[in-house]
Amino acid sequence: MKKSLIIVITAMTLGLSISAQAENKPVGITPDLMSVTIMHNGQAVEVMRNQDNNNTVLPAYSRTSRPCPPFCIQPMSLAPGVETLGEIEVLDYASKMSGGDSSILLIDSRTPDWVAKGTIPGAVNIPWTDLVPAKGATTEGITSIMTDQFNVATVGGADVFAIDEALANNTVSEVFDYANCKTLVLFCNGMWCGQSPASISTLLKYGYPAERIKWYRGGMQTWEILGLSTAKP
Repeated sequence: MKKSLIIVITAMTLGLSISAQAENKPVGITPDLMSVTIMHNGQAVEVMRNQDNNNTVLPAYSRTSRPCPPFCIQPMSLAPGVETLGEIEVLDYASKMSGGDSSILLIDSRTPDWVAKGTIPGAVNIPWTDLVPAKGATTEGITSIMTDQFNVATVGGADVFAIDEALANNTVSEVFDYANCKTLVLFCNGMWCGQSPASISTLLKYGYPAERIKWYRGGMQTWEILGLSTAKP
């Protein structure tokens, strides 16, 4: 009996020791990559995974059963030609942006109340509602986003009235020139979120080249589950 008790106590001690050692182990992004430095609003942010082995996801991203609709599971492939990305690819695009590549734009498509909770470092907030006329987006606002942020040119110097008519007639591709447009990397709250899909669907309707649109399906929920660094506006 005494011998059995000693064995049990020893096993428990050994288990606690192993557990303690595991808690102190580093958490890399990949076996060869510990962190990535990304510029966010002019400041360098070291993006890495949370080093606390006991860390858990924030309550805002822990719910599993949001009602569908509207929170329905998104497909893995959103539209023909639109590439679906994982975290490593998003970090690669963000790193290129930080390195001075102005042909890429990482976009948080969520509404500002969600962005205030934290976003992917390097991302700019362009809410999906700013692109969709049915949600209040104006012709002036859409044109400003297209030309000032996406590097889209207007055909023949098309004015606001011509663009407004094109929006009404679903002929926007006739007034926008996408020859030098940026590669857009869009995300929202995850595989159940329809905000970035709405932005992407709208951009495709406007004639934006599908090969210049990338989609991070996992979004903030997966980013948070993996313990990756976030930044606030």
